[in-house]
Amino acid sequence: MKKHTYLFLSFVFLFSGVFAQEQTKEKPQGHTDQNKFRQMKDVLATPNETRTASGAPGHAYTQQQVDYVMNIRLDEDKNQIFGDEKITYHNNSKDHLEYLWIQLDQNMRAKDSKTPDAAPESFNAAFNGPGSFTKANLKERFDGGFNIEYVKNDDGSDLSHFINRTMMRINLPKPLAPGEIFKFGIKWHYNINDINADGGRSGLETFPDGNNNYTIAQFYPRLCVYDNVEGWQNMQFWGRSEFALEFGDFDVKLTVPADHILEATGELQNPKDVLSKEHQKRLKLAEKSFKDPVFIVTEEESVEAGKTRSTKQKTWHFIANNVRDYAFASSRKYIWDAMAVNINGRAVMAISLYPKEGNPLWEEHSTRVVANTLEEYSKLTFDYPYSKAISVHSERQGMEYPMICFNYGRPNEDGTYSERLKRGMIGVITHEVGHNFFPMIVNSDERQWTWMDEGLNSFVETLAELDYDPNFITGNLPKDIVPYMGGDQSNISPIMSHGDYVYQFGPNAYTKPAAGLYMLRQTIMGPELFDYAFRTYSQRWMFKHPTPEDFFRTMEDASAMDLDWFWRGWFYTTDYTDIGVKGVKQFYLSDKPNDAARETAKRYNMDLEEYKNRLIFYAEGVDNTIPEEAKNVSDFTFLTDYIASLPETEKAQLKSAPKYFYEVTFEKPGGLVMPIIIDIAYEDGTVERKTFPAEIWRYNDKEVSKVFRTDKAITSITIDPDQETADVDTSNNSWPKKDEANSFEKFKDKIKN
Repeated sequence: MKKHTYLFLSFVFLFSGVFAQEQTKEKPQGHTDQNKFRQMKDVLATPNETRTASGAPGHAYTQQQVDYVMNIRLDEDKNQIFGDEKITYHNNSKDHLEYLWIQLDQNMRAKDSKTPDAAPESFNAAFNGPGSFTKANLKERFDGGFNIEYVKNDDGSDLSHFINRTMMRINLPKPLAPGEIFKFGIKWHYNINDINADGGRSGLETFPDGNNNYTIAQFYPRLCVYDNVEGWQNMQFWGRSEFALEFGDFDVKLTVPADHILEATGELQNPKDVLSKEHQKRLKLAEKSFKDPVFIVTEEESVEAGKTRSTKQKTWHFIANNVRDYAFASSRKYIWDAMAVNINGRAVMAISLYPKEGNPLWEEHSTRVVANTLEEYSKLTFDYPYSKAISVHSERQGMEYPMICFNYGRPNEDGTYSERLKRGMIGVITHEVGHNFFPMIVNSDERQWTWMDEGLNSFVETLAELDYDPNFITGNLPKDIVPYMGGDQSNISPIMSHGDYVYQFGPNAYTKPAAGLYMLRQTIMGPELFDYAFRTYSQRWMFKHPTPEDFFRTMEDASAMDLDWFWRGWFYTTDYTDIGVKGVKQFYLSDKPNDAARETAKRYNMDLEEYKNRLIFYAEGVDNTIPEEAKNVSDFTFLTDYIASLPETEKAQLKSAPKYFYEVTFEKPGGLVMPIIIDIAYEDGTVERKTFPAEIWRYNDKEVSKVFRTDKAITSITIDPDQETADVDTSNNSWPKKDEANSFEKFKDKIKN
C-alpha cells in the first residue's frame, strides 16, 4: 500500500516540533531510569584510597610478597615429583593476619577430590569406544593429590595447619602484624598425571619409544592472594577457573635425569654444570641472531639422546625475580632452538623446545611466533621485562606460566599437516606467550574474572596474529561472536560472571571480550585513542592486581570517552546487536500544501496564499514508492530549480542547496546500543561511508531518524557493511531489501526520459 503526505519546511514546522517536545518532557509517575547510557555507579565498586576513581592504584595501595627457595626432584622411574620449599611471607598490608592460605592445586586430582563428583555425566556420553568406556566406567581414579610430608616453622618445629580440599590454612602462632614477615617450610610429593590419560594443565606425555615429555606446573604449595578487594582469595580450584597469585622471588634447584634438556622460569645460574661446551657456544650465537633461530640441540642430537637412558642426575639452578608463579619442562627428546628479539634496544630470547614429532611445523614457526608475539604485545602494552619467553611442545596442551608455556600443534607421523593445524599452532603459541603480559605481569584474579586475562589476551593475540599473517583467521572478530550472541539466551552468561559458573566458557571468557575490545579499537574509539588508554591501563597495573573496575575506569580516564553504555551492555548483559533500516522517505518539491500545513497555518493565523512564495512544500514517498502527485513529473521540481527562480538576494542565501532529501528511520530490535555504520550507494556508482556514534540512541532506544541531503540520488543503504558491530540479524540491514523491486529506479528513469 502506498503512503503519501505533504509537509512544508519553515519556521512553522520548527515551532510545532518544539511544542511536541514540551508535551512529552515530563516523565510518568514512578518512572525508573533504565536509559542504557546511565552511569555505572550502581554496579562498580566505590573508589577509595587504594583504587582511585581514575582507575589507577591509590596512594594506599599495597600487595603482599611471597619468596620461595625450592629443591625439586623429578623421579622418571616412578613419575613422581618430590619437593621441599622455604617460604618467606611479607605482610605489606595494613591488617593483622591470623592465618595464611595455601593453594594445593594437585588435590583437584586426589582420590577424594570433589571435582569429578561435581561434573555431570551420562552413560551414553561416556561410551565413545572401548578406551573411553574403560576410562569413564571401569578405570580406578588416578591419585594425583599432594602428599604433605610436613609443615614446619622456620625453627623446625611443627606448624599447625588444616587442609580443606585444594586449600590449606596455616594457623599462625600469633597474628602477623603489618610490615612483618613469616618464614616456614613445606615438604611434599605427588604422582605426575598423564595428560593424555588423565588430562590436566601440566603433567607428562609418554612417547612410543618409552621416553617422556614432562611439562610441570602447579607442582608446589603456593600462597593465595590477600588484598583489600577479596581479603583471602581462597576459592576452591575446581579445574577450570585458574589462579590468583602473589609476586615474589624464586630460587629453584631442579634435579632431573642427566641426559634431559630443561628450561624453566628464571635465569640459569650454572650453565657450565648442565650444558656441554658446544651447547653453550651455540647459545651465545643465538643471543646475537635477530633474524633466524639457531639450533642449540639439533633434531639428530635429540633422536640420538632418546635411544638411551642415563641413570645419573643433574641439578639445574634457576633464580627468578618478581614473578607470580613457576614452571619447567624436561625431556631427553627435546630439539632446542632460540633467537634474539629486539625489544626497544634490549635483547630478549625467544626459545622453543620440541620433540622431533613436532617437525617440520615447529622448527618453521614456533620461535618466530614467540618473537613476533613479544614484539607486538610490547608495542601495545609495555616493553617485555623478562629475559626470555619459551614455547614447549606438548601434544594436547595450551597453558601459560611466567616466561614459559606449553603448546599443542603436532603434524601427522609423515610430517604433513593441514592449514587448520598450522593456524591452531600459531594461534596457541601467540596466545600462551601473550599470557606473559596478561596475567603474569598485569596480574588479575583469574579465579574470579577469567575474561580479564583470557579476553584481554585474546584481543591482543588477534592483532599479533594479523601482524604475523594478514590473512590469519583469528576467530576473535565481532562477526565471529554472532552465532553465540544470537543463540539460546538461557545458555548464555554475562561476561561479568565467575569463571566456574558461566555457560559456554570459551565464547564467554575469550571470544566475546576480545571481539568487544576489537570493536572498541577499530569502530568506537579508533586505534590511536584506544591504544593510548589500553597502554595506560597495562602500565599502571604492571606487577599489580587490577580489578574490572580499574580497567573500565582507566579506559575512560585516559581517553575522555564515556563508555559506560558499552561496558554495561557488552559485559554485564547478554543483550545482542540488531540494527536495521525501518523505512526510507524521499521528499519532492511541491507548491501544494497538505492538511497538516493548513492546520499549522490556522493555529498561527497565517495566510498560506500570502506566504506561498516563501514556503517550500514537499510530497513524501515512502520506501521507494512515488506519491500519486509526483507521477506527473512536470508538477514537481528539485529544490535547485526552485532556488534558480528566486531573486538574486534570496538565491545567495541558498547556494549549494542539494537536490535530494531522504529521511531514513533506523530501528533497533536488539538490546545493545551501537554506532550506526552505513554505506550509501548513489546512482553514479559511488559509495559513501557514514558513521553515527552510539549516542544517537540516547533519547529513543527503539528507533531514530536521520535526514540525508545529497546532489545524487541514493540507490541503496547498507548497515554495518563490514560486520563491525556483531549484528546478529542482517536481513534488515539493507534498503531496498534484495528481493524488493526498486520503484525509485523506475521514477529516476522517467525523469531522465
